[in-house]
Order: sequence, then structure tokens, then C-alpha cells
Amino acid sequence: MTTATDEPPLEGWLGAALSTDHKRIGLNLGLLSLLFFLLGGAFALLMRGQLASPDNRFLSDGAYDQLFTMHGSTMIYLFVTPMALALALYLVPLQIGASGLSMPRLALGGFWVWLLGGLTMQSGWFTGDGAGRDGWAAYAPLSNGTNTPGAGQDLWVLGVLLAALGLLLIACSLMATIARRRAPGMTLLRMPVFTWTELVTVLMVIGAFPVLLVALALLYVDRHGGHIFTGFTGSIDYQNLFWFFGHPVVYVMFFPYLGAAAEAVAVSSHKRWFGYTPFVVSLMAFAALSMSVWSHHMFVTGGVTNQYFAFTSTLLVVPAGIEYFDLIGTMLGGSIVLRCSMLFALAFFIQFMVGGLSGIFVASPVLDYHAYGSYMVVAHFHYTLFAGSVFGFFAGVYHWFPKLTGARLRESLGRVQLVLMVLGTNATFFPMFLLGNQGMSRRVARYPQHPGWATLNQIETVGAVLIAIAVAVFLANVVVSLRRRQTAGDDPWLGHTLEWATSSPPPAENFREPLPPIRSYAPLLDQREEAET
Repeated sequence: MTTATDEPPLEGWLGAALSTDHKRIGLNLGLLSLLFFLLGGAFALLMRGQLASPDNRFLSDGAYDQLFTMHGSTMIYLFVTPMALALALYLVPLQIGASGLSMPRLALGGFWVWLLGGLTMQSGWFTGDGAGRDGWAAYAPLSNGTNTPGAGQDLWVLGVLLAALGLLLIACSLMATIARRRAPGMTLLRMPVFTWTELVTVLMVIGAFPVLLVALALLYVDRHGGHIFTGFTGSIDYQNLFWFFGHPVVYVMFFPYLGAAAEAVAVSSHKRWFGYTPFVVSLMAFAALSMSVWSHHMFVTGGVTNQYFAFTSTLLVVPAGIEYFDLIGTMLGGSIVLRCSMLFALAFFIQFMVGGLSGIFVASPVLDYHAYGSYMVVAHFHYTLFAGSVFGFFAGVYHWFPKLTGARLRESLGRVQLVLMVLGTNATFFPMFLLGNQGMSRRVARYPQHPGWATLNQIETVGAVLIAIAVAVFLANVVVSLRRRQTAGDDPWLGHTLEWATSSPPPAENFREPLPPIRSYAPLLDQREEAET
């Protein structure tokens, strides 16, 4: 008699789509997130084309507003955030010595709900009203049914709600996995650095995303005659709800890439990560503070206690400083190999520092009054999420690509990509600091003639094109590396953590051989050091 568990697994596209293997779910989420990244990048190039010169008529105001909204929404809800969880889905069970996820069907369902949300959001382009056009935050009451009528904005609200719900379900599965499926000996303070960054990430998702779901559900009711967010009070209420999600999500979009960069630095330095315990404490402090600083986005409203939120926002510099101290301590005395993963990791740390330091600037109410609504805020945001997180993502890609595929990416093409991305990133986003200081407003489809503004915007447009070329080089690198494989072996970098103790790519059950003894957060390094003594 055949039972459900005896049935052979589905094969082909259907099997890949419905698999509960954490590696397949992670790959599906990651690959689709990457496609949304390319789409969001195309939106950005169109926007930069519009802003390349003063009083440009390349795009209408309405078209620009839609591109502005969909660029930010695509990058945040459909690329940086889901990619952070895609890395966790693939790597965390391997790093903690588990054979799979807890509640894998919940994670699979979360993936499909997220994808439905992304398609719903993008379907607004095909309505007569166009796509969403109220920015990635959709401030109420500006986004109510009177000010922004039409199905396109409704689809945006529903799409973001579904995408956030799907990511919340995935985070719950990951949280249960870390809590319940660690290998014997894998205590919390023996978990790898990357797993710790993902743990605090899923804690923030579970803590903050439900508030976004409530805010969007109320916004949808408000758009259809509910009169929930009206006047100044309604605006403050909506912003409090949104930013209670909106600030923690910045760290959701940062911590996993910090973990990826840290793993690359430690392995490329041939040293264990320095200051592990203070680093873990800093992550927990960072996560806790991230839930207490949301209203620094609202200094200019006059509706919040500026002193408290300025104080908690400035405190973030302490855990951030610990992480940079640990980075330097890891490299000091190390036998450093400047492979692409290491170079992208160093670029991540250096460029993110610009975003972090400018964050101290906007954490001061007096200074924020000057910066708010200007391009200085755009520069700050992109130095954290693009110059920071995206470089951390590529550090992780070059570090773990051999584990996922069994093949190495070409180092020569990776260095070309790095140079183009560094040049393009800083040419695109650093001039925004100057434009903001000179008073250029953000969220405008065109700007008047002003001394220096046209030149700076032209530099930004050239920088955006360089970023696009860098991404094209990366895609070419992936194609070449998969078609003309340079076999990597199971552990090409002499890794420190358990994912390098299995084959590349890993088998369905993750580990065929017994795991090595787990006595620290770097069990494979421990094993090599013991063998040398």
C-alpha cells in the first residue's frame, strides 16, 4: 500500500516550484528577487534620463511619479528585503547543521504569497490609471481615494501587503528553524556570524511587519470611503504606523549583507571573526534600538518628541562602531587574500560608513530641518542600501557561488564589475549630497536652471549608466562561469562554517557525512587548527 510519503517527488518546473527543500525555495526567491532588481534598475535609468537636464520633457510628471514609486517599492519590497531572506533560506540550515527548515510549507507558501504580491504591485502598469504613484511610503491622507484615485494605487497597496505577508511567513519558518533545528553542540553562542545577522533580521521582521500589514489594510479601507486617516492627526497616525515598520526594515535590508561581508572578510583573512561576543551583543542592541527610533523620520511634522528620537537615533553609532572595530581586528595580522568577495566586502564597509555618518546628520532635528525633503536624504538612503547592502550582497555571491553551483565566478570579470560599480555608485549618489545642500528638492520630475545643478545631475546619470554596465558584466560572469565551469570543489576558500563541510552543491539532506565537533562558531577552522597541532 502506497502512502503520501512514499510517492516520488515531483520533477521539472513543477517540482522546482513546489519543492519544500530550503535550498530550492531560497534559490527561487533569490532568482526572482534578482529579476525584480533588474526591473527596478530599468526604472531608475528612465528617471535619470528625465533628470539629466533642467526642464526636461522626456517623461510626463505622472509617468515620473509612477517610476519613482515603483523604483523604490520594487527595490525595497521585491529585491533587497526578500534577497536578505533568500540568503537565509539557503544558508542558515546548512550553517546550523540542520537537514531542512521547520515548517517548510509555511516558507513555500510565503514565497508564493510574496510573488503574488510582486505581480499584483507591477500589474498596476496595465491599468488605465497607471501604476502606484505615492512613493514607497504612500503617505496618507495624500494617498487616499480622493487625492490618488484609481485601480493602480489600489493594486500597489494590495501588492505591498501581500509581499510583506509572504516575507513574514518566511521569517516565521526561519525563526523556528534557528530555535529548534540546530545540530548537537550548536548553542546560540556557537552560531556563525551570518546566522546571527539573520536571526536578528527575522526578529525584526516578526516584530515590525505586522504593523505594516495593519497600516496598509487601514489605508485600503481609507481609500474606499473609510475616512480613517484624515487631516493632520490622520497623517501623524499613518506615519507612526508606517515608520514603525519603515525603520526596522532598513536594518532587515542591512544585517544579512553585513553578515555576508563579515564571513568573506574572516575567510579571506584566514582568521576567525574578531570580537564575536561583542559583535553579537551589538547586533541585539542594534535590533532593539531600530525599533525605538522610527519617528526621527517625522522631526519636521511637529507631532513627535524630537529629543527622545534624536537620542535613540544617535545611540546607533555605538553598536555600529563595534562592528567596524571587529572588522579591523579581524584583518589585523591576517593572511589576507584580495579575492573578489573580500574586495566587495571592503567596499561595503567603506561606502556604508558614508551612509552611516550622514545618518548621524539627519538624526539631529536641527540639521534634519535643513536636509528633509532634499536630495541629501536620497544620498543618505542610497549610501546605506546600494553603496552598502548591494555591495554586501555581491560579496556574498562571490563567496558562496561555488557552494551553490560547484563552480567559481571569474575573478577577472568580478574585478571589472567592482571597479565599474564603485565608480558608478559614487558618481551617482555623492553629488546628491551637494545638490541637497544647495536646496534641490527630491521627488521632483524636473528642476529649474540653477548654477551647477545640471552638471551634477549629468554626472549622476553617467554614474547610473556605469552601474548598469557593471550589472551586465556580473550577468555575463554568471553565464560564462556556468557554461565554462572552473570546478571549485567542496571547500575552495578553506571556509570556517558547516556549509563548507558538505558537497557543492549540497545534497537534498544537506549532509551525508557526520558533522565535525562543534566547539565554536568556526568549527571547520577549529578542526584544521587541531590537525596542525
